[in-house]
Amino acid sequence: MTRDRRDIETGIVGLGNIGQYHAERLVDLGVPLVGGMDAAADARSRFARRYNVDVYEDHHELYDDVDAVIITTPNKYHEEYAVDAFERNLHVLLEKPLAHSLESAQRIADAAADSTGHAMVGFNNRFSNTVRIVRNRIERADLGEVTHVEANYVRRRGIPGRGSWFTRRQIAGGGALIDLGVHAIDLALYLLGYPAVTEANGVARSEFGSDEGYAYLEMWGEDAGPAGFDVDDSASAFIRCADDRTISLEVAWATNRPATHEFVVRGTKAAARFDLLEGDLTIHSASNVGPDHLENTAIETPQNDTHSEEQEAFFDRIVDEDPDDESIGQALTVQRVIDAIYRSSDSGRTVSVEK
Repeated sequence: MTRDRRDIETGIVGLGNIGQYHAERLVDLGVPLVGGMDAAADARSRFARRYNVDVYEDHHELYDDVDAVIITTPNKYHEEYAVDAFERNLHVLLEKPLAHSLESAQRIADAAADSTGHAMVGFNNRFSNTVRIVRNRIERADLGEVTHVEANYVRRRGIPGRGSWFTRRQIAGGGALIDLGVHAIDLALYLLGYPAVTEANGVARSEFGSDEGYAYLEMWGEDAGPAGFDVDDSASAFIRCADDRTISLEVAWATNRPATHEFVVRGTKAAARFDLLEGDLTIHSASNVGPDHLENTAIETPQNDTHSEEQEAFFDRIVDEDPDDESIGQALTVQRVIDAIYRSSDSGRTVSVEK
């Protein structure tokens, strides 16, 4: 029985930037990184040189040598690698979103349920110090009953390279909504206590990626032009949950407005307002101690490495043999919400969130 994270031999599937990002943190945590897999030969060569580990073109060979895997491939390939890992009862940390489609996400969730391996989805923002403080205030009932979350994840000029897998629906499953919206929706539901979601009304737009005259200022990756872009670059939605709890959502890769990562968590006693990336947490309330007045209490929150904290939580669950993290089921809920927003956008009406 494993009792130390230094005993958990771990591999990475998908050796691009995010794969290397995870690899660095594995090394810092003292978890043995024993190999990596990628379909691209140049990615394998770079990874082997940088980390001095074995690399594979076939993930089955990697799986023969590990106890756990971190999967960081493009969305379409999550199912193949995750299901195979669960069938071998490996421990799996799967980068968000769960998959590129709701059907694929369901198959991953089913495989995880049948596996004895521990599973976690990469909702790293849950591990932010700011989010932890807000969650603590909610659990202490400082905010009263939390009824609504305003969730904003908006970039001003942040479209990925047109033609990259991020901008191709067949591989990504969508654009800004499935890339950034997955973070915002998860975090909003997480702070609401993950209530049942009943319906969604939204619009997904493609306003800039197909514009030849768009002023690219922060694009990463090579630009294949408008022909390489067939996904949304922004989305607006309203999500209704059980007991009349609600979420208003704004996500965008590109907008003609300042970027914002502001979340407002509204309760019957107080509200918490914070910037997801910068912290800047403020509690807003009213008081009748003395003359009736409004109070704005700023809370300093030191920034932390959320991916490191996420990895540490993942390996601690394996070591301590804790009950499985609920994030697979919750990621499936997020996928259902995303699917509903896309269906609502296509139909022009409110739709039920399918269970």
